[in-house]
Amino acid sequence: MAPTGISEGKLATRLAERTLELVDVASESGAERDIAAHVLGVLRAGGVPARDAGDTCVVAGATGRGGRPFVLLAGHLDTVPAQGNLPGRRDEEGVMGLGASDMKGGVAVMVELALALAGSARDGSSEDGGSRERGAAGARGIVDVGYVLFGREELPSSEAALGPLLAREPGLGEADLAIVLEPTANVVQAGCLGNIDASWKFTGRAGHSARPWLADNAIDHAVGAIRELHAREPERETIEGLEYAQVASVTTLRAGVARNVIPGACTANVNFRYSPRLSASQGERELRERCERHGALELLSNSPGAMPPRANPLFARLLAASGVAAQAKQAWTPVAEFAAAEIEAVNFGPGDPAMAHRADERVAAEALRECYEILGSFLCGGRCA
Repeated sequence: MAPTGISEGKLATRLAERTLELVDVASESGAERDIAAHVLGVLRAGGVPARDAGDTCVVAGATGRGGRPFVLLAGHLDTVPAQGNLPGRRDEEGVMGLGASDMKGGVAVMVELALALAGSARDGSSEDGGSRERGAAGARGIVDVGYVLFGREELPSSEAALGPLLAREPGLGEADLAIVLEPTANVVQAGCLGNIDASWKFTGRAGHSARPWLADNAIDHAVGAIRELHAREPERETIEGLEYAQVASVTTLRAGVARNVIPGACTANVNFRYSPRLSASQGERELRERCERHGALELLSNSPGAMPPRANPLFARLLAASGVAAQAKQAWTPVAEFAAAEIEAVNFGPGDPAMAHRADERVAAEALRECYEILGSFLCGGRCA
């Protein structure tokens, strides 16, 4: 629902303008200082209780559970490197530019909701719900809302800022549900897969390319093993009514020292997306069983997944507000970091996943408006100002 006195068209325009403003603040992973300061300033100027939470993170709104259900809206501030798509631009359809879909559009929705709900808290009357920060949900909100913004999400999870932030802010662990506004095309996506990257090394014997029969080409070993790995059908599993697919893929292949040398070594990167049911050690064991009889495996990173929420009334209410059935998240996302902190979380955001990380990345103004309306209805029970 649009705030009082604002048409849907004007709301879409306002959200697009905010998205473009955020796109134009360069924030490649590891360089989020300027975007964090900008968002913090916008929130404070709009009357939202917000603070620098360290390590280019921003925490705003409620910071712990009071007398009402406690919901977190969460988003990352960083982007992948630019591909000639900065600065951004707007047209009648939406916003184009670095991070528009993943996920400056989602952050824009978070910021505008925070400003609207803070305005509702100032203008209306409400009984004290007991939240630790006032202005968190608005006068007519039915939940307390916290906002969590963090950096380095586009880097390996071991380098991300969210996990340490949740450890530093124990009150956030009281949340009943976290909604990560990653790009989902406004479909609620629950759970997520685990994610392993590993170095897979194949060994042969080097030799002169004029006499290959005297050598043992490591590429031959790699090709056979990769073909076997890729021939394996995705292993599909239904959890809480949602289907996840476990699959392994080789994403890079490196070999050779010169154009006239048969390589004696070949190294591949294998990426394994594993079931939310598996722990990190179980996912590692599964991948080793697939790969180690062909070559040596060295783990580079291992991020376990997250199970979908179970019997969570807020999850059910979010689904009802969206009007669309939930999907499984066929990827890894920060919902896993929330799960590690024992916070149930889902993905729901305005960006189109197919547009993420592209040079022509964009987000539709109408998708921004729809996301804002759905979340506004969910947070306020249809009564937000």
